[in-house]
Amino acid sequence: MPTLLLVRHGRSTANTAGVLAGWTPDVHLDETGRAQAAELAGRLDGIPLVQAVSSPLERCAETLAPLLAGRPELGPAAVDERLGECHYGDWTGRPLAELAAEPLWRTVQDHATAAVFPGGESLRELSHRTVDAVREWNEKIAAEHGPDAVWVACSHGDVIKAVVADALGLHLDHFQRISVEPCSVTAIRYTPQRPFVLRVGDTGNLASLAPRTPAPGTGGEGDAVVGGDTGVR
Repeated sequence: MPTLLLVRHGRSTANTAGVLAGWTPDVHLDETGRAQAAELAGRLDGIPLVQAVSSPLERCAETLAPLLAGRPELGPAAVDERLGECHYGDWTGRPLAELAAEPLWRTVQDHATAAVFPGGESLRELSHRTVDAVREWNEKIAAEHGPDAVWVACSHGDVIKAVVADALGLHLDHFQRISVEPCSVTAIRYTPQRPFVLRVGDTGNLASLAPRTPAPGTGGEGDAVVGGDTGVR
């Protein structure tokens, strides 16, 4: 199965202002975010990508724009609403400092499976839709491009943490233990047996994620080789 590179969008104006953007329209990258997006294209240079997928929100499209401009063969990114931000309902647009005083805040942090945003969705629903989306894209890309294909998806912090928790076999109640910074890359290699989480929230060089051919006898598809080698360099 393919390798997924999950990119969190670059720093946005909502991040800078300390508000919970959710699905608020017209939230764009700030100056730092635009610089991060420009650097992302270079960080992914040398990694053969077969597909780009994006959340429908502007800040994700803007994050992928420099990468797609340099790789016209990828064409426009496919947009998948299931990779969109959590529907925070009545919390949308409110300052994070204010939300931290709400009783639900502690539930979100400590007992995510019980968290339902007023007028929005639950974190369980977020997890189900995003993991389903990733699994379906993996099947499609493997069928079209083979099991060693690499694809990139740009999404949001809670989405990425939910997908990582699933890949690690981690209970959703613990997903807040995962940290993904703006414009970081999280890499997950899917196999028929299990996923391998290769990077989480990486903001540095990504050259070692380019696929390579495993040496003979170093393990079959889905095996973790002695020494921790997953067959991806």
